[in-house]
Amino acid sequence: MIIEAGLFNHMVLQRNSKNVCEAEFSGTCGTNGAVMVAVMKGKKAMKVFSGIKVGTASRGKMRGRIIGLPAGGPYNIQLSVKNEKATIGDLLVGDVWLLGGQSNMQGCGLFPKKRLAADPLVRAFYMDDRWAVAKDPVHNMWECVDQVHIDLCGMRPAKPDAGWGVCPGPAFANEMRRLTKVPQGIIACGHGGTSMTQWDPARKNEGGKSLYGALVRRLNKNGGRVAGMIWYQGCSDANPNDVKLYTQKMKTLISSLRRDCGDKELPVAIVQIARVVGWSPETAVPWNSVQEQERLLPKVISNFATVPAVDLPLDDCIHISGAGQYVLGVRLANAINVIRNGRKAGLPPIALKKVRIETVRGLGVAVVEFENVAGGLRSADRSSGFSIVNENGPNNHFDIQLEKNCVRIRSTLASDMVETASLHYGYGTDTYCNITDDEGRSLPVFGPVRLGVPRAMTPFIKEALVSPFQPSAGKLHDLNLPENLDSLQMQKRVFAENFLNLHPEIASQGNVDKVVYYAFKFSCPEPMNLALSLGYDGPVKAWVDGKQIFHDPNGINPATPAKGMAKFSAAEGTHEIVVALGTNNGAAWGIFVKLERLDVKKSQLIKGKESYAMPKFL
Repeated sequence: MIIEAGLFNHMVLQRNSKNVCEAEFSGTCGTNGAVMVAVMKGKKAMKVFSGIKVGTASRGKMRGRIIGLPAGGPYNIQLSVKNEKATIGDLLVGDVWLLGGQSNMQGCGLFPKKRLAADPLVRAFYMDDRWAVAKDPVHNMWECVDQVHIDLCGMRPAKPDAGWGVCPGPAFANEMRRLTKVPQGIIACGHGGTSMTQWDPARKNEGGKSLYGALVRRLNKNGGRVAGMIWYQGCSDANPNDVKLYTQKMKTLISSLRRDCGDKELPVAIVQIARVVGWSPETAVPWNSVQEQERLLPKVISNFATVPAVDLPLDDCIHISGAGQYVLGVRLANAINVIRNGRKAGLPPIALKKVRIETVRGLGVAVVEFENVAGGLRSADRSSGFSIVNENGPNNHFDIQLEKNCVRIRSTLASDMVETASLHYGYGTDTYCNITDDEGRSLPVFGPVRLGVPRAMTPFIKEALVSPFQPSAGKLHDLNLPENLDSLQMQKRVFAENFLNLHPEIASQGNVDKVVYYAFKFSCPEPMNLALSLGYDGPVKAWVDGKQIFHDPNGINPATPAKGMAKFSAAEGTHEIVVALGTNNGAAWGIFVKLERLDVKKSQLIKGKESYAMPKFL
């Protein structure tokens, strides 16, 4: 009699909702007849499991099911068909978990000085199809049974040095053992560097020659029943082609896994990919996109949690350190525990709740509220990780303040400019994020999150024709547009900042009032309803195609962006804007200028600029 699936020495059998096993087994047998069972717990026979039929052997095949062993153990089981016998020793009943993903789940962390204590009631199904007490590295790839791991490496991997190989699996299982008080088992299925395409469930029929096929083979070899899965993957999909399909591929993976496990609500907790050092700047957008999609997956997949890891230390440019993996394992266990038992078991991972904008001394403040915060938010040193990002980059804030479950990010931008920016936590591929709650749980990476209502805005104008100083016109009430701009001898100027700053030139005139003209041309590919947005610090007047559209005689410092706005219609073709600025007796510095299109539908604004046309400055 040979048992091929379902019962092995030292294994953990998955319990059911009644806290007992339903262990299906199969194998070969040279005798036909009833499969009988005898069970020992320790040295004591369990009478209820002595001499009862649990299966049938016929034509060389054997199949059966043992129902009712309570969670715990260890148990020794003897199966017999007449004179043929097989003994399986040191079995436990509890919860079994799949470990899937790429290298951070495979385990590339270095062992810390204080190693995780091995628990004899926490077992692992290693990659050589052997159950034993769970100790890193559980992904012993150098002894793997499934061909896919050899094929992906190009050869059978060499055994690494003894100081390497920590993954979150054993720490997760140890914490689940503490939380549930029942034995735990983990089935190692990860492989470094792998993409969602390589994990495609459509390749299940390839068996051990595909990643998903190997996972299902190992699942079925252990009875086909597990409590759930933990997952760390996404780095290999952080590229322009694969990132667009990440959410759909994850949904497909989880639905396929649940079907193959026979559990449509199988709990799954994944890790939000953390950070990477030294990758090209082009990686940042898809990297953040994978993180954002992972953050949002619980909204589209039931019984699913995403656990942040961005605050954890690395042991190289991309792999969570051994000590960090221990922390991560505990976070995954707590997330799974809440999925299974609800809020009575604790709080889910911290989640973004809402964002609003306040104005303090003319500057915008992004106020971010989080839910599921234990106690309050804190950081060991100066709070870091948030970025307010606009067309000029992410360096637009000077302070981060923590207030219970809220964060206030004080920007360097006027409130109207903050409205056109986006907010991130963990912007880019290698960012320092150090904010946790009182239980040491990290904020999730997120972004871009639009801070204001989407608007169809051009960038600020940075190039203009600028006139020499003209005689004073006071508050500009009687100032008319010169009939011939060429007479002003305007010169092309390119400004380094959004502010068309003439402060040095104006200051050189002393406390004498003057007028200076700026001129810009723009083109419209179709008729548009537009608004001219102006910032200024002196009396100002503006014309479009020779028609006056704006006048503020009382402009004073400071020159905040969008201080004034004037609506107008523009036909298809080329148009000209002229702005006159009174120097306010030497106190003015310059102007801000940009255009907003007002006739864009909300649905188009949400889709983005590729869905509508915009005016273009010439």
